[in-house]
Amino acid sequence: MGSEGKSANSGARDAVVTGMGFCLPGEGQPAFSAEDVWDVVSHGRTCLMRDGVYHGPVYLSDAMFEARMPEFPGVFARHLTSAHRFGLVSLAEACLDAELDLAAGDLTSAAILAGRGGVDAQVVSYQSVMQADPVTISPLQAMDLFIGTELAVSPSDVALVQGAVTRSTGPCYTVSCGCASSAVQLGQARRMIADGVVDIAVVTGVDVFNVALVRNAQRLLRVAQESDATIRSAGKPALLPSFDRLMRPYDRRADCVNYGEGSVTLVLESRERAERRGAHAYGCVLAQATTRDGLANPLSSDESGVGLVAAVRACLGDRWPIEEIPYIHGASDGDAVVTAFEVNAVKELYGPAAKDLLMSSQEGCFGHNGAPAGCLGVALTLLMMERGEVCPTTNCEEPAEGLVFDPVPGVETRPLDFRHALNLTYQIGGVKSVVLLGSPDTHG
Repeated sequence: MGSEGKSANSGARDAVVTGMGFCLPGEGQPAFSAEDVWDVVSHGRTCLMRDGVYHGPVYLSDAMFEARMPEFPGVFARHLTSAHRFGLVSLAEACLDAELDLAAGDLTSAAILAGRGGVDAQVVSYQSVMQADPVTISPLQAMDLFIGTELAVSPSDVALVQGAVTRSTGPCYTVSCGCASSAVQLGQARRMIADGVVDIAVVTGVDVFNVALVRNAQRLLRVAQESDATIRSAGKPALLPSFDRLMRPYDRRADCVNYGEGSVTLVLESRERAERRGAHAYGCVLAQATTRDGLANPLSSDESGVGLVAAVRACLGDRWPIEEIPYIHGASDGDAVVTAFEVNAVKELYGPAAKDLLMSSQEGCFGHNGAPAGCLGVALTLLMMERGEVCPTTNCEEPAEGLVFDPVPGVETRPLDFRHALNLTYQIGGVKSVVLLGSPDTHG
């Protein structure tokens, strides 16, 4: 378990977020900037209906990519997967937002940290090599396959390419723990900055989901459940991903999860470095903690919320009382199990005061996108804190019975002046990640 609340002290350096970049489903074109994303989430809009089904693809054209990565070497560019391209675009957008110049070498000392959950973007490259015949293939085709394999097959695919683009000499690695991946990497970045290992870190969460794969997995499970009633109560997921109806977190009609894809990148710097160059600070990453429910079933979660309570308390430590947290960015994706353990955890943490807690989720805007969830949740929460407005839970119109917190239903933001917030993300198997955020002038 990662725990930072108790170890954070006045001797540690603060980690502030100075840049955010996106490559997410949008309206007409992908959402690239903080303003693009805020326009969607602050109005509770969804970008999920595409091609007659509810999912969130990113339609990134060659022109859009080249405008942001004009000098990417051609010999490698033709081997980039969607995951590479999404991750590079969000990196470029984050640098633009932070006023950092890639070409000038502003990230040569940065830690380059990536979070990855899925492997869908790597399958084509893997299969191409497995099916290639070394006897009949031409030398040029063989080299192309080799380069494509080296760039794409490893889970560190995006970090590998980002490290080359930034010419970084700092730490560069990938963490893979599903939807909690980039949140865990934010904790790693905060620790590196606090301990003086680096002055700047770039964290990217990126995932690509093959809709045909997810749809067929949905059909397979449905066949199994319809033929054997015991399967429905054997700890398998209570809800299936769906493409024929809309996900509705915290709504009484919530009965499915829609998938999305894309990438989110955050730039973290030491406060001293950010102040030296006059950078705008969105806020601070104060602490991060990760727990697991401790269950033998690798596909289940404990609905009691005990693991989430432990993660929150480990993150807050003895320095930040829960009473100072009036907003939580939840990770509800429309799954009743997720909502259940969030409700139970909030009830345990806040007691009767839970009725005053605002807790919302914007997964319905862009879809359940896996590894980007941590970076996206932190970005959205910092934008809310900066503007003094809490965004509504997208597609929540009729709040479910039994919620002990206010899910901010509807399509309008709610005014709230707050200086601290929690961001939650989870991985299948009971992993719970919690990030504590503070306003720009908050010290760790």
